[in-house]
Amino acid sequence: MTFPAWDACNRSLLKKEILTPALLLDLDAFEANLTRMMEHVKRSGKALRPHAKAHKCVEIARRQLAAGACGVCVATLAEAELMSKGGITGLLLTSPVADPQKIARLVETGAMVVVDHIQQAEWYQDAARSAGRKIDVLIDLDVGDHRTGARSTAEAVEIAEAVDRASHLQLRGLQAYSVVGSHAAAGGERERNSQETFAHAAETRDAMARKGLPTEIISGGSTGTWQIDTALPELTELQAGSFVLMDMAYRRAGLDFRQGITVLGTVVSANHDSFVSVDAGTKSFSTDRGYGPEAANLPESSYRFGGDEFGYVEVADPARRPRLGDKLEFIPPHCDPTVNLYTAIYACRGERVEAVWPVKTLAL
Repeated sequence: MTFPAWDACNRSLLKKEILTPALLLDLDAFEANLTRMMEHVKRSGKALRPHAKAHKCVEIARRQLAAGACGVCVATLAEAELMSKGGITGLLLTSPVADPQKIARLVETGAMVVVDHIQQAEWYQDAARSAGRKIDVLIDLDVGDHRTGARSTAEAVEIAEAVDRASHLQLRGLQAYSVVGSHAAAGGERERNSQETFAHAAETRDAMARKGLPTEIISGGSTGTWQIDTALPELTELQAGSFVLMDMAYRRAGLDFRQGITVLGTVVSANHDSFVSVDAGTKSFSTDRGYGPEAANLPESSYRFGGDEFGYVEVADPARRPRLGDKLEFIPPHCDPTVNLYTAIYACRGERVEAVWPVKTLAL
């Protein structure tokens, strides 16, 4: 696969030369965010297993491992296979799976997995035995979101005992991830949510320990609660992923990591005093947050969706209206599903492109 304006000689490329819409990564911001998180996690005595569902990029995962991460989390079979084939170690699939065909392929990746039902443990045991491999397993807990996870401590212990009996499964501990915690309101709600989440995990851990079951890992937490979760004694490893990229949702939630990703668009029509049209519409950004992106360096402007291929950028002062052909960078509402819309990340240092990294594929 090749990308526009990028040749085999890796010639110098400037941001302004990139064909739009395109996904950009500010390398200085990315590196600063990763260093900040890694240093904090180490000081806390925890491990970091960042979630790759945020970026779906093998090169970013490699850099996270090089910085000291113990592995990376993945959410899907496709992500697990991508990372495994890219040589990424320490994989954890954070989603329960209920398809024996998927399970057989997941076993081949060597990823640690989560289960919330005895039947899943049986499927993994069959697949691991057939492959001649031993698979690490965490018990997934429902910590109040009711999306996945064992419903009670008693149910979790029953599943854990089934895993522990299985010849080709290795019980390692628990997953306690709160869906709502990452974007819970400030002013105490996030703290309460995290404390309740890991109190439930501790209760289950202790019940398992009384039966002699392994409990060395309690994995969970998020970008939104990174400082809260790493201060709790129960957590052993943090799953935060979005912190290296950032987005409007986390900025609105008060997170102060630097903005790593932006979407580059071009002004394709400038025939009105109060707004211009750009070539970045609903196919260029996530639409799940209920609001559009924000122009990164255009104060007192606002964005509104204008269709699949178009967006409007409105300006209060006509003198500050962008010109036809100008390129604008936009902060996406939600980083994960925005990245999912692209096949490449342009890794930039200032105005220069240092590399083009594939997303959701292994080779350029």
